[in-house]
Amino acid sequence: MAKKSECNDCFREIVHLSLAKGKILVFCSAIIVLKSTGWQTKKEFPMVWGFFGHQKINRLAVFTLPPEMFGFYKKNIDFITENAVNPDQRRYAVKEEAPRHFIDLDIYKDSLKLLLPTFSWREAAEKLSEDTLNRHGIVPWHINFMKFQLTEAFRKKDARRILMLSADIGHYIADANVPLHTTKNYNGQLTNQIGIHGFWESRLPELFSEEYDFFVGQAEYVQIPQKRAWQAVMNAHAALDSVLIFERKLTNQFSDDKKFGFDERNGVTMKNYSKEFSMRYHEMLKNQVERQMRASIKMVGDFWLTCWIDAGQPDLTQLLNYQLSKDEKEADDLEKKSWLQKVFDVRKEGDN
Repeated sequence: MAKKSECNDCFREIVHLSLAKGKILVFCSAIIVLKSTGWQTKKEFPMVWGFFGHQKINRLAVFTLPPEMFGFYKKNIDFITENAVNPDQRRYAVKEEAPRHFIDLDIYKDSLKLLLPTFSWREAAEKLSEDTLNRHGIVPWHINFMKFQLTEAFRKKDARRILMLSADIGHYIADANVPLHTTKNYNGQLTNQIGIHGFWESRLPELFSEEYDFFVGQAEYVQIPQKRAWQAVMNAHAALDSVLIFERKLTNQFSDDKKFGFDERNGVTMKNYSKEFSMRYHEMLKNQVERQMRASIKMVGDFWLTCWIDAGQPDLTQLLNYQLSKDEKEADDLEKKSWLQKVFDVRKEGDN
């Protein structure tokens, strides 16, 4: 594991390089490298599905859509794919962003946990306070909020906002389906399993997703979006025990030099979970990562469809000629650069 000082120096170099080149992708690639080193400072970047996972989920969700939506989304599939990672990129530059990616279900008593899905955001804030909610994550409520925003964008036939919000809601939905986004022990830091977050949602998909069956069928209308968002986090949380227990059991069977190996990525040699350890863990989980990715893809498509239907099923063929103007591209580039110039000290998936 890299020393904290070495990682901090590396981070400063990356930000400088990214800003100098004006390219967010330089920064994105570098964060993957930092994740793999086990960077654990208070300014650690989020252990998420990984850029690979988020982008794949958004991209494949396009193919669940009906013909009335498919043409517009297929034409803009690269935009929706590339911008799937925007919420993570702005997470440490926008103070309100971090809580939108997780919820610590295990800090709530069982009786309250049963009631939470029935509370609107206003009701939850009145009963628990906004500070408490934000401290422990708000992803189910935020998905519902995003649903209303995307519906309104469809109603106004605002192509730019439809695309931006579609990319964003896809990200939050994918996060809601990750078991380690539903616990205060978000990276195994409470059970001496640090690194398990990136292992589960980055290493395993990158190694094995070519074997996954991503045919999830056609998107379907969601009757109660907030209920569906809560079902996602509850189902993910139910899988948490096996995520942690199986890794601990397997660790007891491997020496350190067998559990970890070294990979080269972007010209950098880094420590990572070995392919043998990863394979054994993947087999023990019995396609759990595949199931959660499939659930994410289907849910993203379902929510896009629901927003379109609730907006009155506007004719999206009228938006097929839309493309970002030069001014809009420049504005996007400036906004993404601004995310790199601010790094707030915020919690990740669950500080104590």
